[in-house]
Amino acid sequence: MQNNFLTSIRKSASPFVFDGCKSTQVYAVNPSSAATAAAAATAAAEKLASLRTSFSLRSKSIRQQPNPSNNHHQHNHHHTPSLDSLLSTFGLPSIDLIDPSIDPFLRPIEPVDALSSSFRSLSAAISSSASSSSLCDIHLEHHSLLRGIGDPKLLRRALRSARLHSPDIHSKIVLSAWLRFERREDELKPFISPVSCLPTSPAIECPRSALSPGYAPDAPFDPCPCRCTPDVSASSSVQSRPPDLNEQDIDLWFCIGEDEIPCVRSRIATLSKPLSTLLYGGFAESRREHINFTHNGISARAMRAIEAFTRGGSLLNDYPPDIVLEVLAFANRFCCEGLKAACDSKLASIVRNVEDALLFIDYALEESAYLLVAACLQVFLRELPRSLQKPEINVILCSPEGREQLAMAGHSSFVLYYFLSQVAMEEDIRSNTTVMLLERMGECAAPGWQKQLAMHQLGCVMLERAEYKDAQKCFEVAVQEGHAYSLVGVARAKYKKGHKYSAYKLLNCMISEHTSYGWMYQERSLYCNGKEKMTDLSMATELDPTLSYPYKFRAVTLAEEDKIGAAVTEINKILGFMVSTDCLELRAWFYLALGNYEMALRDIRAILTLDPGYMMFHGKMHGDQLMDALQQYVQQLDMADCWMQLYDRWSAVDDIGSLAVVHQMLAKEPGNSSLMFRQSLLLLRLVLLNFICCYNLNFYACDIDLGTSFP
Repeated sequence: MQNNFLTSIRKSASPFVFDGCKSTQVYAVNPSSAATAAAAATAAAEKLASLRTSFSLRSKSIRQQPNPSNNHHQHNHHHTPSLDSLLSTFGLPSIDLIDPSIDPFLRPIEPVDALSSSFRSLSAAISSSASSSSLCDIHLEHHSLLRGIGDPKLLRRALRSARLHSPDIHSKIVLSAWLRFERREDELKPFISPVSCLPTSPAIECPRSALSPGYAPDAPFDPCPCRCTPDVSASSSVQSRPPDLNEQDIDLWFCIGEDEIPCVRSRIATLSKPLSTLLYGGFAESRREHINFTHNGISARAMRAIEAFTRGGSLLNDYPPDIVLEVLAFANRFCCEGLKAACDSKLASIVRNVEDALLFIDYALEESAYLLVAACLQVFLRELPRSLQKPEINVILCSPEGREQLAMAGHSSFVLYYFLSQVAMEEDIRSNTTVMLLERMGECAAPGWQKQLAMHQLGCVMLERAEYKDAQKCFEVAVQEGHAYSLVGVARAKYKKGHKYSAYKLLNCMISEHTSYGWMYQERSLYCNGKEKMTDLSMATELDPTLSYPYKFRAVTLAEEDKIGAAVTEINKILGFMVSTDCLELRAWFYLALGNYEMALRDIRAILTLDPGYMMFHGKMHGDQLMDALQQYVQQLDMADCWMQLYDRWSAVDDIGSLAVVHQMLAKEPGNSSLMFRQSLLLLRLVLLNFICCYNLNFYACDIDLGTSFP
């Protein structure tokens, strides 16, 4: 019957029908079961009362009276840990563990003024025909300022503009890889080759285009080289064999072992000034027809390749990489720039994957082969974050010695370590890799916004690692460079070291010297108690309602006073207009305390939709494990019931409830494209809602159209 009803809905439903069915569905109750329902309600009330009497947030644990009926239920599900054991093991939320994190990006005290200044700098640079490197740097600065807004489109637009104005191959490969990373193309299965383009990939991200020298501001309008049909005639002319060596012209033989390679002295001399001096200067070799090159580290076949290059001006494809590497070493030893460029280009063209890059990178760095290093580095960057997990790549990208080697080859820059550090912070902000990359970033940073960003981010990482002394030093350097927001980091580090009053005075000075913003009062509330703390939190909410910490603090405080219902109401205030995983987790905890396992499971499913790898209980347990434990206590639904629930949630514009139902249905039918489409619509709506709320509240006084002011 239910399936037939669902089928009729599918056949007759239209967007207008769904718009008209937004009332809550009422289910009929059988009068004969009224007494049973009343008894069940009484039992539930008694269970809730016993739970509340044994519930204490301050002890970070939950204790429930033993129930013999539950023992049999748990015996049947012995593979999944019981809910009571999980809660008693991991505890419940504590005020000490919900402190707001410090934003790891540039945060000007006056954001509107900072964006206006960035726009004026860009306009002045364009009108004065500034260099491409200056324009690229301005767009990168603009990108760092937009991090505070959090709009992916604006961030990508800034990166794209920086890529268009890249002055050299190094900047091109870094920014192209960054643009590709932001689209998370690395998560596609099967994995795409790092040097290949998808049919839908933007031309500006093309790896072959990035290795082309020269300034190319029209790159988006140029065809992607990966999709162009190769010019057969052009390639055949390039690879045409050089003219044969005329025996009458031979006047020089290089002796390598038992082999003698005939050459034309004048042609070898044209390769470089040192060779010209050797063959025509005052050296003994200038008077010899046979020159012994046995101990010069080059094979006879490589020497023949060099002789052929002097006749044709190019290296043939039939030379294997080891011979080309020998020729490259010879070119470096005798300063043959043209020969080195030919070897560099040929070797760069055969780097196709991480294995190739690892094979060539040491040779490339040793010989300072700019293009070959670029090709290897591009593969490493386009394989992020997986490539950072390889020790041999990690040494090159993270160590001081690796940075020096890259600098010798012309591939050490602020933008490189800016990109790498962002990836590392996303993966694990406390890792040694993150610290080393931020240190390299600071070494490459120029005074000003680059130094501010590098030291501020390093301070945030050190704070997360509980290295408070080093964190304070980094924040203080950022403040000296002009980043006033880093004073928040200085105060937090002092507070963690036990200097609470000193931290309070720092925030007092900041509030008195600058225009007041919500985050200032939120930060100061950490360093005071009682009524003053609640006053600061209320002021923070009044100035910036999107700050989640005041709601969370008030909710946890109410829960500690055994006012769980009021705590849920408080956290619902921010979830009503801005959804975040931490607030959903807090509400799920409150529902667990109330014994409302169905609502707790709904929030956990929504969390796992937003972040499949989310760890509950302050990072101590995976959300999937808690979800499995909760499923023992709620009714299991089949797909037909799930479709009915989804219809109800969708009609009521309950995005969180809809996400939870879709998550449950996808667990039953992982390949259902209709469900995936609905899920994408819900996620898009939540992202847009969050951005619109933050944008309107933080930039309501700004008359600048951020979408069009920065090309």
